[in-house]
Amino acid sequence: MHPLRVAVVEDQPLYRQMLGLLLSSTTGIRLVAACAGAQDAARSLRASEVDVALLDLHLPDGDGLGVGRALRRENPGIGIVILSASDSMHALLELDADEAAGWSYLSKSSALTAHALVRAIQHTAAGRTVLDPAVTRGRAPRPHGPLDALSARQFEVLGLAAEGLTNHAIAERLGLSRRSVDAHVNAIYHALGIQSSTAHNPRVTAVRSYLAHTARRAHA
Repeated sequence: MHPLRVAVVEDQPLYRQMLGLLLSSTTGIRLVAACAGAQDAARSLRASEVDVALLDLHLPDGDGLGVGRALRRENPGIGIVILSASDSMHALLELDADEAAGWSYLSKSSALTAHALVRAIQHTAAGRTVLDPAVTRGRAPRPHGPLDALSARQFEVLGLAAEGLTNHAIAERLGLSRRSVDAHVNAIYHALGIQSSTAHNPRVTAVRSYLAHTARRAHA
């Protein structure tokens, strides 16, 4: 397989350099560009030559959502990973449902590991939505919201799906059979009124519901 071509748009020089060094030394990934801002990205990036873009949410001359949308207009298949120093996962809700697949979020202030970053890049390239595990694990359903219809186990499964885990990986994490996890996922879709659609990936739709209807726990 060809290595994933990754671009970085980050205005902080040290963080940009650290990301570049990490990605350049990772097997299966090729760093194709490291840009300092939105204008630099507009001048330097060719979306057709990028598989995944790591974009800082807050740039001095724009924002990651805008840069990501511009790249998507040129290359609809490009994966976008938004990076932010604050808990700003809700920013992904600004995306329309039909453009949400393949957009992910990682927090720069969490204990982000190289493994988690690479896994997010790989899953995002495949069209999944990955949310930072350090942030999702501190969330709970909003009272009287649609996620209240889920059992505790179903909410746990949904949270792991939001981290980008496949059903097989969720089964291994929870010590369940793959069939049990499949049943939980189907029950989640039914409870949230999510139907199969050629336009909207049901898993991405479920993750969007997780984003919209959870909040940080008081003690988290």
